[in-house]
Amino acid sequence: MAVHGTHNAVQDDRNDKVLIYINGELFPRDEAKISVFDSGYLVGDGVWEALRLHEGVLVFLDEHLDRLWQGAATVGMDLKMTRQELVDKIWTTLRANDMHDGVHVRFMVTRGIKKTPSQDPRLTVSGPNLVIIPEYKLASPDSRGRGVTLFTSTIRRGSPDYLDPRLNCHSKLHEVMALVQAIEAGADEALMLDIHGFVATCNATNFFMVTKGEVWTSTGQYCMNGITRGKVIKVANDAGIPCQQKNFSLFDVYGADEAFVTGTFGGLTPVVKVDGRLIGVGQSGPMTERLTALYRAEIERAVVAAKGDA
Repeated sequence: MAVHGTHNAVQDDRNDKVLIYINGELFPRDEAKISVFDSGYLVGDGVWEALRLHEGVLVFLDEHLDRLWQGAATVGMDLKMTRQELVDKIWTTLRANDMHDGVHVRFMVTRGIKKTPSQDPRLTVSGPNLVIIPEYKLASPDSRGRGVTLFTSTIRRGSPDYLDPRLNCHSKLHEVMALVQAIEAGADEALMLDIHGFVATCNATNFFMVTKGEVWTSTGQYCMNGITRGKVIKVANDAGIPCQQKNFSLFDVYGADEAFVTGTFGGLTPVVKVDGRLIGVGQSGPMTERLTALYRAEIERAVVAAKGDA
């Protein structure tokens, strides 16, 4: 089955030979393994981040580290390293692979190895497990050109009092279930509502709509704490584009002029249909294009600033 969505990447054979970092050692891709007693594998007990290496710079690094440390604090996990130590390990991995540009880096920290399968953190018998996976990954231009279709899942984004949606953790089963529903309905990805029935987010990206020259996204209470989402809000505000974080429903979405989703990997990707209804003219609209250009300029500013500080 052909896969189409916001995480489609251009095929790059160099990824067959990348080295994966696991707890201080580097392994060829097909030899990179972790114990079946790992907390992340057993009960989804871990936090993770993903960022891009662009022109020798890890883009928006501080924001990603802030989110990782906040996530670890939320789940009560001592990462056993400083921010700089983690950054050094990421650069060790990138240099070992001679990587400089067009790279997507995912780093994951789990609570560690368990003595026996259990949720109980007191049965952890090792320090945290750190895995760093760098890949040459460029978003497929076909995905952006075609746009994506969404299906509204019956799986809701959870309330902050039992699993805050802002937590970037390994427990993603509810999002997988939402995506499965969307795929079975013939869509590319899932749109998810909050517990009150308002539009919250997608299964792996954040959702925006455009109406009458205004950009709307959710309040942020029930959606992923997206770095790209925050940057799009920032560049819109800087450019004087009305951008509201508010409650809105499918009623509003179905009548939108444009819609798009955001994520670290794909940036901004147009949404052309929601639940079978054509959004606008069914392709990337002028506001989406303008915000895409502004977001790319923000990345370039970050790269220039990072190189200036080096």
